[in-house]
Amino acid sequence: MRRFLIRVATLAAAASIAAPAVPVTAAAAQGLDFRPLHYNINGYNWGGYAATGSGFTSVSASWTEAKATCNSTNDLYAPWVGIDGYGSSTVEQTGVATDCSSGSPVDQAWYEMYPANPVYLSTGSYPVSAGDHISASVTYAGSRKYTLKLTDSTRGWTYTTSKTLSASRASAEVIIESPTGAYPNFGTLSFTSATVNGASLGSSGPTALDPSSNGTTEARTSALSGGTSFTETFLHE
Repeated sequence: MRRFLIRVATLAAAASIAAPAVPVTAAAAQGLDFRPLHYNINGYNWGGYAATGSGFTSVSASWTEAKATCNSTNDLYAPWVGIDGYGSSTVEQTGVATDCSSGSPVDQAWYEMYPANPVYLSTGSYPVSAGDHISASVTYAGSRKYTLKLTDSTRGWTYTTSKTLSASRASAEVIIESPTGAYPNFGTLSFTSATVNGASLGSSGPTALDPSSNGTTEARTSALSGGTSFTETFLHE
């Protein structure tokens, strides 16, 4: 991966994107997973907000899936929510990936319990398109069990899965990420209703992150509005 800079240079660890538990199809063509931040040894590729501390039990947010334009077949990114990954070696996460490996943007829902491989949901059963309203959450249910939930209210479907993983629960995030270090032009993506542990994301004092490559900022994270909303604006592939 190419080098990414972040707004706060003291970042210690990384997060990964989650993938769905059904056979991988179009959007998973590149075979890449979304890993914790510290595995991105050539830099940082997260944009958004990460809350740090201990004992995180839930994170949630909503967004409208952005219409993306592919700059190259290397472009790949996803908005997601998750627990862990900022300062630990696991990530429990779910969201929607946009993959340009076919030459055109393909949107696909996924979840991941890293270090397990991402699981991409069937596009036939769980279709996603630009303009769809997405809600995502990850909840710790105790005894190492996590519930990951993704809803496309525009299409009328909800996918829920429960997985077991030994994890530290040391961070919670609302993020965009490109594991290839190359973002498609997604314009502006707006996150709303962002919460951590049942309270506003802002109440957790999160760190704001801007993904960058070779000194070029690729997206800009706005300030939080009302503690629960912010935007990601595409700047450069």
